[in-house]
Amino acid sequence: MQVRNSWVVRPGGEAQPFYDKAEFEEAKKRAGGIEKWIEEQLKGTSVTVVLFGAETYDREWVRHEIKRSYELGKGLLAIDIHSVKDPQLGIDRQGTNPLSYFTIKQNGRDVPLSNLYGAYDWVRDNGYVNMPAWIETAAKAAGR
Repeated sequence: MQVRNSWVVRPGGEAQPFYDKAEFEEAKKRAGGIEKWIEEQLKGTSVTVVLFGAETYDREWVRHEIKRSYELGKGLLAIDIHSVKDPQLGIDRQGTNPLSYFTIKQNGRDVPLSNLYGAYDWVRDNGYVNMPAWIETAAKAAGR
């Protein structure tokens, strides 16, 4: 929520869309379910930002969204949020970058997407200030 809400107080900035857990739960109930909902969410976007923590790597729908974003030629970037302090739980353990789940062939070698797209740490890399530039870089790299 801290990362999502960083857009709310950004001067002159308009909030960019983030997926909401309530929307995700509602999508499960609709015809076509989550897959259709993800496709709708990707329409009109140029970059997919993957916020990840300790358990994100193993989430089926996160993987699906990354795969579809890559297939659609979207820019991708991953932001590690494990250092963001939860008021009740403190900080989380670091997780694996979900972009590393996928590989593509380059010069006859399997190269993980995590080697090809930007990955940042929200706290260490000052995401509040730098996230707009990360998104812009990912969009330009994708030709968008």
